[in-house]
Amino acid sequence: MESLPENKKIVLFDGVCNLCSSAVQYIINHDKKDIFRFVALQSELGISICKYLGISFSKMDSIILYDPKTAYFYKSSAVIEIAKNFGGLWKLTPVFRIVPIFISDRIYDYVAKKRYNWYGKKESCMIPTPELKSKFL
Repeated sequence: MESLPENKKIVLFDGVCNLCSSAVQYIINHDKKDIFRFVALQSELGISICKYLGISFSKMDSIILYDPKTAYFYKSSAVIEIAKNFGGLWKLTPVFRIVPIFISDRIYDYVAKKRYNWYGKKESCMIPTPELKSKFL
């Protein structure tokens, strides 16, 4: 884990999920301060990070935000933590924390369960373009 950039937040995502890949593109487009780096959960590094954090494989159907040496977040908490870094009105995203986590995570779980049916699935993880390669670990 020493090779991970300490000054970047790491987004672990389902690399074969079309919805997740679209979310990564959205984050990249709104990451004006170059805060985030991305790792597919299915990759060796993604698996290593999850093992290092003690994250069970049952949670690997979720987006995970890892802020090295600070904390990690998953499911709806990760979405809120990511969005609040975009600036503008996105800074108000933490107001959604008034919704109890068990409710917001239930909604997240429902979408996660249906994501392949609704958005489809790739045969393999997305390959970043040369311009975006530096965003992926």
